[in-house]
Amino acid sequence: MSRPLRRTKDRISVLVVTADNMTSELLKNAFGHGRKGFKVETLTGSSQKIIGELGAHKADVALISDELQDGPEAGSKVLQKTRESHGTPAIMLLRNRKPERVVSAFRDGARGIFYRSHSLKSLSKCIEAVHQGQIWASNEDLEHVISALSAKRPLQLNNSLGTPLLTRREEDVVRLVADGLRNREIALRLKVKEHSVRNYVYRIFEKLGVSSRVELMLYMFNLREHNN
Repeated sequence: MSRPLRRTKDRISVLVVTADNMTSELLKNAFGHGRKGFKVETLTGSSQKIIGELGAHKADVALISDELQDGPEAGSKVLQKTRESHGTPAIMLLRNRKPERVVSAFRDGARGIFYRSHSLKSLSKCIEAVHQGQIWASNEDLEHVISALSAKRPLQLNNSLGTPLLTRREEDVVRLVADGLRNREIALRLKVKEHSVRNYVYRIFEKLGVSSRVELMLYMFNLREHNN
């Protein structure tokens, strides 16, 4: 028996950001174009042009190419703006599997990595996973990020005097972030306001020297591995 189609309101809205219309249409046809489950919009051009138009596009997930009209890494500007201003979970579309590009994408806030060389048939699975709060990355990608974190600073939750870096409530937030929960879900779990959770997360970033939720999750994963 075939699965029933999702109702329109249940479709995942996706914003595809690329340098040109041809690439956008190719990606759109790979998982959208009237298929069940997705509603797709596209933005093309330079990072400055796209950032200026982001406010008019509300999406569940953004798929952002690292290469835009103003450069091979211009997509990172759009990724950062998407995270800071809209909180939309984003997937970075990379041309090359370079460790520094992978690390930079997660540091800028990406929740998934998809390569142009990968089969477009798997793109819909990637988008659905990120929409559900999961991280989409290969073991090789995660190794690159973990290596970068390890080289950046010692993995610890205590300072040189043995004093905890985080308060008990901040540790609670870290554990829930590491479990993949979003701010609203964490607020409900801890019975606090959502803006309080955002403040906790910002302070945790500053104390641990990380800059995104993904980086925090990988930091905690690597810390657990070191302590086992």
